[in-house]
Amino acid sequence: MAGAEGLRYGIVGAGYFGKEFARILAEVPGAELAAVLSPEDADDLVAESGGRVVDSIDELIASVDAVIVASPNHAHREPAIAAAEAGRHVFCEKPVALSYAECDAMVAASEKAETLFLAGHILHFMPGIRRAADLIAAGAIGAPVFARTSRTGWEDGTAAPGWKKTRALSGGHLFHHIHELDILQHLIGPAESVSMTGGAAPQAGRRVGDEDAILLAAATFAGGRYATLEWGSVFRRPEHTITVQGTEGYLAIDLQDVGVTLQRGGETETFPLHGSVEADLERTRENRGAAGGSGVTYGDPARRPPRWLRAAMADEIAYFHGLATGARAVDPALAPLTDGSAARAAIATAEALTRALSLGRSVRVDEVTGGSLLDAA
Repeated sequence: MAGAEGLRYGIVGAGYFGKEFARILAEVPGAELAAVLSPEDADDLVAESGGRVVDSIDELIASVDAVIVASPNHAHREPAIAAAEAGRHVFCEKPVALSYAECDAMVAASEKAETLFLAGHILHFMPGIRRAADLIAAGAIGAPVFARTSRTGWEDGTAAPGWKKTRALSGGHLFHHIHELDILQHLIGPAESVSMTGGAAPQAGRRVGDEDAILLAAATFAGGRYATLEWGSVFRRPEHTITVQGTEGYLAIDLQDVGVTLQRGGETETFPLHGSVEADLERTRENRGAAGGSGVTYGDPARRPPRWLRAAMADEIAYFHGLATGARAVDPALAPLTDGSAARAAIATAEALTRALSLGRSVRVDEVTGGSLLDAA
């Protein structure tokens, strides 16, 4: 293993995020891209960013100190566990897994090996999210009572379905768009029980792939707090928001018309979601240019991510590299990303929601984490 002087990296998955992670590594002092494993686009990534193409996870692990898992969502478990068992640090893109059992096994492998496992929940690296969490924790809106998340837009069904639109590969809206669920629980704590309805919307025409056209969820939290969550691709008026209502005010994070609003006692304050008002305006313009809204927009591997996203990706990789080399300590605000709690909580609640939809009843999250749902199945 390399020491504080640097790390050799391997990337699993050479798609939209994998390519950009390679570009970012080239700008990180002490980081070297050594190997790439991907059934597609690996040669293009190596031609642009260096390293060499390998044919197996074992070959990749043998030549690196840390592994970035950016493969399709269903294919995270094997490389993450193999890397941890070999004593390698792991950065894993979201969603970490498509089941709680797989997520738990991945995190547990790194815990056993005493290596770093960082979940790629990128919204935590956006300054406005960080400040929103601090404000809510400090009581700026009083006690949270209710929260609502919405990630919706319109798709006309003409695009060719890819892996991101196939539930077996991506988990559909609920898992692939897990950001809002993750941040909701980061802001007000883990859900205790959930219910969900949804599915197809035949009156809206053919959808791309087999993911659900609409998902409407409800969650209860300790202390008599509640939330609703919406996902879908049949909404003509797009929304992409996370709002927390408190006893003394509210805090609204808008990812469509981008910015954060704090209202308390008749006074309203706004501040950027990203590093500046200019960055927020740039993203807002991009969102308005997207035919269906930002909530249903997927990355195109043929294009680079937008600047606001590249900035957040660079921050999370710099943080991972600093932790892995020992050059920086864990940021308490980001501890849930490194101790496994954020990954486990997000996937546990997402699986509980999936079970609630299929069973037609409310599901307690501890039925998933405790295994009783599996035992009864």
